Amino acid sequence: MTIVVTGATGNVGRPLVTELAAAGAHVRAVTRTPETAEFPHGVEVASSAVDALAGASALFLNSRALGDQLADVVAQAQRAGVSKLVTLSAINADDDFARQPSRFRGDRNKEVEQLAVDSGLVWVSLRPTVFATNFAGMWSAQIHAGDVVAGPYAAASSAPIVESDIAAVAARALLTDELVGRKIALTGPQAYTNSELVEVIGDVLDRPLRYQEVPPDVVRQRFIGLGLGAEFADAYIALLAETVDKPALVTHEVEKIVGRPALTFAHWVSEHRDLFTK
Repeated sequence: MTIVVTGATGNVGRPLVTELAAAGAHVRAVTRTPETAEFPHGVEVASSAVDALAGASALFLNSRALGDQLADVVAQAQRAGVSKLVTLSAINADDDFARQPSRFRGDRNKEVEQLAVDSGLVWVSLRPTVFATNFAGMWSAQIHAGDVVAGPYAAASSAPIVESDIAAVAARALLTDELVGRKIALTGPQAYTNSELVEVIGDVLDRPLRYQEVPPDVVRQRFIGLGLGAEFADAYIALLAETVDKPALVTHEVEKIVGRPALTFAHWVSEHRDLFTK
């Protein structure tokens, strides 16, 4: 079995390549930097998804990694005889695009899922919630600087998922037919408010961290100043506003599929404490 993984150096792609290689699959890892990428022994490295498709039986689709090539890669997979597509979508793929901030970073969650469903091939769509890594990107600089994390909506709720859990489910979807035809909502094992997430980080780091709510307009200007753009800022704020005082969905699908509990946010912070320390 030959499996092509796009976005192979990303937060999901890298652990997925490792999982598949450990299971004995022949993996072709697609990355924009093949000359510097490091993967387990035996993994083929390719710079083009189209070039990697010959003889492949399954394809993992990361829409951000493929960009404008997404539809063409799916069409080429059909012609190349690929039999299964597994997509990285998102738990909010059906929501209004104005509440999907990742779209403004290049994700095409709705489109990648629909291309797979319409392809005529066997498909599985993974719909994870917010990645644990996102909180390092949003908060690590503030934690480096002090004990206060400032942001919107202290009571906004999420159930962050550790990316290696997404990879574990993706590996099962690619290696077996157990999940065929499913759109699978994947979450972490517990819902937290923003205030509680900061407390978890503080507990792991043994620091008195706290979340300070600031007006959405202040956050909007900060995002624009960081170069993320007004559309991203507005979508992020709208997404959080929808979850205030409403506990995030927790699905437990990770445990059902891989046979062990989903990793906790505290576990992820402990494993990546260097992201939050100077």
